[in-house]
Amino acid sequence: MIYLDANASEPLRPAARAALLAALEITGNPSSIHQPGRWARKRLEEAREKVAQFCAARPADVIFCAGATEANALAVHALGRGRPLLVGATEHDSIRAAAQGAIFVPVNDDGTLDFASLEEMLARTPHALLCLMAANNETGVLHDIGMAGRLCAAHGALLHVDAVQEAGRMPRDWLALGAASVALSGHKMGGPMGAGALVTRPGLEIDPLMRGGGQELGRRGGTQALPAIMGLAAALNDSYEAEQIGQWRDQIEVACAKAGAVVMGGGAPRLPNTSCLALPGVRAETQLIALDMAGFAVSAGSACSSGKVTQSHVLTAMGYDSLAGQAIRVSLPWNMAADSVEKFITAYTRMVDRALRGQARSV
Repeated sequence: MIYLDANASEPLRPAARAALLAALEITGNPSSIHQPGRWARKRLEEAREKVAQFCAARPADVIFCAGATEANALAVHALGRGRPLLVGATEHDSIRAAAQGAIFVPVNDDGTLDFASLEEMLARTPHALLCLMAANNETGVLHDIGMAGRLCAAHGALLHVDAVQEAGRMPRDWLALGAASVALSGHKMGGPMGAGALVTRPGLEIDPLMRGGGQELGRRGGTQALPAIMGLAAALNDSYEAEQIGQWRDQIEVACAKAGAVVMGGGAPRLPNTSCLALPGVRAETQLIALDMAGFAVSAGSACSSGKVTQSHVLTAMGYDSLAGQAIRVSLPWNMAADSVEKFITAYTRMVDRALRGQARSV
């Protein structure tokens, strides 16, 4: 199989694999005071320092979690208490599920946030918590975090940024742009599954979502998953060939558009690796099956929907109801091979030809 589903999970990076294997040899619990425990604690705090440096934050403001879903839930729980909740209309399901009763901020037809509407909402609901992803997981569309941060500051609101898809692919200083907190996920950056982090600006009180033995300075109970955390930290130091990946993405989009695809969010600033391709009249599930049989792993919508192919709320929010069930996501991994580009274009074009022949026979 040629793997083109990096936004669901990046392939494990060599540095992360090495760190993970090294951590598996560590026996001690980071909370134990004996020598093996102190050794484990040292490695944990080294990983914390790396994550803090990556986010231009203090190590004391890094809270390790099981993943970004937990980090997002913790942010909504701790920062949203007593505040109105505003959520971007194209946010990930982990935010939508955590922020029950939230008001959705509309997006433009290219997937970017409608900042005029946001400003009106903030004026009506001051001191809110706004949850906004840095980059959309389905379309790759980037949000203007700086603009959102300035508007939130002007209205006494807090901004939580889900940086899961952007982290490790594009450099951006989310805290300096006005974010109160940032969610990260290890396996979206080429680390192992099982570790994420919530990184906050100084001075915020974080009431734990999970209580236990007082780990993470009392902000998240439970023994830390040291191997996954060390893998996460190691993945941060690997390079990402954004320019080359972006050229390959553009090549794929040009060819697929000639075959009949519509590139969703194509006019907006986007991640260099992500294409959302809608094929009018052909169900996303049909496309996934055809490409899977041809040897390509792609996806439709979010990978966090228990393996189901459902209509994309992201495309619906962008105003594309008719195409919301007919789009697939192609997300190129860090270890993408050059010859995979032409192979995918060939497979996609053949799939379109077969689909069109099938439509012609059914008329």
